[in-house]
Amino acid sequence: MTTICFDFGNTRLKAGIFNNADFVEEIVLPDGELNSIESILEKYRPAKTILSSVIDHNQAIEILLAKKSVFHKLSAATKINFSTAAVGKPETIGADRLALCAAAAHYFPGKNNLVIGLGSCITYNFINQYHEFLGGAISPGMDMRFRSMHDYTARLPLITASWNFPLIGYDTKTNMLSGVIHGMASEIEGIIGKYEAKYGNFNVVLTGGNSGYFASQLKKEIFADHNFLFKGLYALSELNNCDH
Repeated sequence: MTTICFDFGNTRLKAGIFNNADFVEEIVLPDGELNSIESILEKYRPAKTILSSVIDHNQAIEILLAKKSVFHKLSAATKINFSTAAVGKPETIGADRLALCAAAAHYFPGKNNLVIGLGSCITYNFINQYHEFLGGAISPGMDMRFRSMHDYTARLPLITASWNFPLIGYDTKTNMLSGVIHGMASEIEGIIGKYEAKYGNFNVVLTGGNSGYFASQLKKEIFADHNFLFKGLYALSELNNCDH
């Protein structure tokens, strides 16, 4: 049985293909047009689909998914495998964070988990051993940091990430790369340390497009899983479409 998990983020629109519970592949959509979604549905013919969206997408996409499959839209009404009672206004929790927490509760049950998502923003999501989402933190992501330095100064250029740079930058570009990437690594390491001081032993899961690069820079043993959000969406799809 094929399930397609759609993730519409601020930077990219993606789809994760599952054969039963096994993750098969990730597809980056060229755009959010209806025909792009339809071509994926025609190719894979899923039995189930789920959509996580943090953007204003074309509502016709939801109608199409419901017509072609057993469909669930991730929202505040979604049945979840963890509690949000400790969070103020749980209905405002982002769809991406819901999916990450669901994956933590599903794959690491009965353990404290800190899930760090590296997307447009960095999200820190803490789920304790009782499957309670306690909240966390949000800070600017890598591209946002590069963009802000360009937008809020007169002369700093807009650069993109490169992983070949020295610790001590020798020109404007390498100074910016060192500041952003080493700064993010130090931030992540420092926040992990603060959680460790308070909670002791817990899992750290690093996910998102750039997780592989930062995983090698962290001292603590972590799980780096680029597809962790998709796995959370799959778990939620199964939970909410269990009657089909």
